[in-house]
Amino acid sequence: MAPVGWGIVGYGWVARDYMAPGIRQAGHRLVAVCDPNPACREAAAAEGARTHADLAAFLADPEVEAVYVATPNHLHREAVEALARAGKAVLCEKPMAAGLADAEAMVRAVEAGRIFYGTAFDQRHHPAHRAIRERIARGDLGTVTAVRIVYACWLGRDWSAAGQPNWRIDAAQAGGGALIDLAPHGIDLVDFLLGEPLAAITALTQARVQDYAVDDGALLIGRTEGGVLASLHVAYNCPDALPRRRLEIVGTNGLLVAENTMGQTPGGSLTFHDGATGRTEAVAFDGEASPFTEQVRAFGSALRNPAERTAYSAARDLHTMRLVVEAYGHP
Repeated sequence: MAPVGWGIVGYGWVARDYMAPGIRQAGHRLVAVCDPNPACREAAAAEGARTHADLAAFLADPEVEAVYVATPNHLHREAVEALARAGKAVLCEKPMAAGLADAEAMVRAVEAGRIFYGTAFDQRHHPAHRAIRERIARGDLGTVTAVRIVYACWLGRDWSAAGQPNWRIDAAQAGGGALIDLAPHGIDLVDFLLGEPLAAITALTQARVQDYAVDDGALLIGRTEGGVLASLHVAYNCPDALPRRRLEIVGTNGLLVAENTMGQTPGGSLTFHDGATGRTEAVAFDGEASPFTEQVRAFGSALRNPAERTAYSAARDLHTMRLVVEAYGHP
């Protein structure tokens, strides 16, 4: 497969630390970066990318085939609409937007431009999560009854990376706090693992520890149309030194437990607990493969081979966004 020429809009810490290396490791090329921050453009130039302060020149670059959008949430719509008009393939960070109206407008733009679009749910590409999906599909767990997820971290007011301000605690830019930032991964992962989305969801939020206005923790419960229950605990108030990333899939024949697989980095562990005997078995998976790198590979392959694009759906991602809004209790 010919290497894909990638562009990045918003060269913050996730783009710098995970996406740019993922592009290289996948054998693709980082062609250009658009960011209004001179320090971010300088960092991108050091990686060999052409840099732009605004979208106009960036969009005109014919070598940019696919674009990773990693701006603050409230700027996703503007970028995606412009990219759709330019006919670029788009991989947009989650959540789709800071609010539902913007996410709906993005889907309209994607459909009008007939572009290849995906939301960057990198957890679909962690090898452990793919192994879980395969085991569920072949019936190892029997009838799945519940999915339980803990995905937490510490995010204080003064948190900063790559010299950027902490926009994730600003409701106007982020759309919310821990719930809108972390829960979309879990909501989407339920769909990916089970092959069916959550149909209904509700949540309790807290603003208990951190000194800012948005929620610093949330508990969500949901149910698929098939009757599988899901619970998610997401938080910005859990010290990073504590166990804080756990995924459990419960079935009538057994239990799968993944620890330290949620997140941007490779590795973690996966264990099967047999429901009849109580025996435990370590499940092997590729512990070196980065979910970001695998995400780039998959998106690039689908860009080159349109038959693979059925794995992506703007309508499905909009449903996930609607569930987030529903969980917050917004109309």
